[in-house]
Amino acid sequence: MICENHTQVTEFILLGFTNNPEMQVSLFVLFLLIYSVTLLGNFLIVTVTSVDPALQTPMYFFLRNLSLLEVCFTLVMVPKMLVDLVSSRKSISFVGCGTQMYFFFFFGSSECFLLSMMAYDRFVAICNPLRYSVIMNRSLCLWMAIGSWMSGVPVSMLQTAWLMAHPFCGPNTIDHFFCDGPPVLKLVTQDTTMYEMQALASTLLFIMFPFSLILVSYTRIIKTILMMSSATGRQKAFSTCSSHLIVVSLFYGTASLTYLRPKSSQSPESKKLVSLSYTVITPMLNPIIYSLRNNEVKGAVKRTVARKVFRKLDIS
Repeated sequence: MICENHTQVTEFILLGFTNNPEMQVSLFVLFLLIYSVTLLGNFLIVTVTSVDPALQTPMYFFLRNLSLLEVCFTLVMVPKMLVDLVSSRKSISFVGCGTQMYFFFFFGSSECFLLSMMAYDRFVAICNPLRYSVIMNRSLCLWMAIGSWMSGVPVSMLQTAWLMAHPFCGPNTIDHFFCDGPPVLKLVTQDTTMYEMQALASTLLFIMFPFSLILVSYTRIIKTILMMSSATGRQKAFSTCSSHLIVVSLFYGTASLTYLRPKSSQSPESKKLVSLSYTVITPMLNPIIYSLRNNEVKGAVKRTVARKVFRKLDIS
């Protein structure tokens, strides 16, 4: 739509976290450290699950996809956030804002469905172990991964195209550290009731539907585990699910606080903190959680490092 008697916004200003120069430098160092750990941890998971023969199973295939998603997810926001912390002008173009929003929705929605696929994998492994290799064959795993990645396309296209098609004729200051839907929506100079209804429906579909699948899977898993006669078997079954449960709780817990709470119940500062937790902190914690709580991953990391050390020694 065309703005009457006003100029259409061509760029946005991101307020970020603070205007204090000293605080900005401290946050830059902190977030740069977190981002470095995130990249190192997730690329380490991708490497060991790709090269170690003991980790060529559906569970680690999906974990590898999760780590790739986390890298892409953080790449959408963190580099821009780091640049803004050391820049005097924290601007982003209209097209750049729409692009960032699109990929944020895309990777966020894809992660929701990938986490549900990982829950289904654990369900089959524990509830139907004798047919696990038959059910979770290579072809099915590949299609489940492709479906998870592509599930983010419709919601990201709809949300972004519809929102950015609204007129932006007034303020261009976004009280956030990236172009998320709710803070950008506040700048629209038109009634947004229809969009908000669609956004709520999309949120319920692309967050709650995969979460419901996870709940159903773990309800069956817990029921099966409690029926096991061996205490060792119960402990082993719980240990294979604990890392995934922690990751699901972190991701869905913080995402729900952002998108399923009433507008009036959150201040801009609290929204930034919650968004920071699932866009920056959680991607860093995921590889740590899977590494510390999984003996197979820890063993694979040690073997991978040992192979590289021995190769260097042989070369020298």
